[in-house]
Amino acid sequence: MGQARDPAAFKSSIEQSVETSATKRVDSKTLRAELWGLDASEWQRYQSLMQGIRGSVSPATLSPIEVLGIHARNDDERRRYAEQWAVMMRDDAERILAFQRAYDDAQQRLFAGGLLIDSHALAAVRVNQVEPAKWAWRPDDRVLFFADTHCPTCDAVLERLVSQITQFAGIDVYLVDVADGDEDDIRKWAASKQIDPLWVSEQKMTLNIDAGALGEVTAYTGQQGQQLPVLVVRREGQLAPLPALHF
Repeated sequence: MGQARDPAAFKSSIEQSVETSATKRVDSKTLRAELWGLDASEWQRYQSLMQGIRGSVSPATLSPIEVLGIHARNDDERRRYAEQWAVMMRDDAERILAFQRAYDDAQQRLFAGGLLIDSHALAAVRVNQVEPAKWAWRPDDRVLFFADTHCPTCDAVLERLVSQITQFAGIDVYLVDVADGDEDDIRKWAASKQIDPLWVSEQKMTLNIDAGALGEVTAYTGQQGQQLPVLVVRREGQLAPLPALHF
């Protein structure tokens, strides 16, 4: 017969395992909160909100900061989360552009003189092509839309884009003719285009002053000098041109 297990020792072992497991859970929550720049109470509130309707109707990609901002309890709190999210998105865009530069450099360095695409074959395809292929949206696609406030073509393209907004993650509008500090002009423009305020509050659409972003982005997508509107799709961390005729 096997040796009888000491009940006290067994109980102590169980309690120690439970305590270790709980500590790991706490450490994991703390780490995730810190990654988003949140403290423990903010993370707890985020988790609580996600247990309700927010978790049922929102996409899985909705960030903790967006959740807290949407459910802000006052204007100051809403402004703080909006600024925090704006900084994080700006930093992310800079990282994407930096990686794109590194990728371009790698292509030139590793495959100098090598043609990835046969231009003659491509030209033949274009000649035989009756109409451009329709763009196939992915749920995580996000469109950077560069326009100005007095551009009928921009308005028409935006209207068509908005009609498909349920098929992708969202639209980031950049107005190139609005100066820094003239946020009222953005609000007036948005109201004139009947942009749903709910899209803005839920980050389905963001309204931004260009502040040089157009030049930076088009330098890496090859769209320099293109007439407005300029559309760029961000897919899986990569930026690519989105011709208006394709959707």
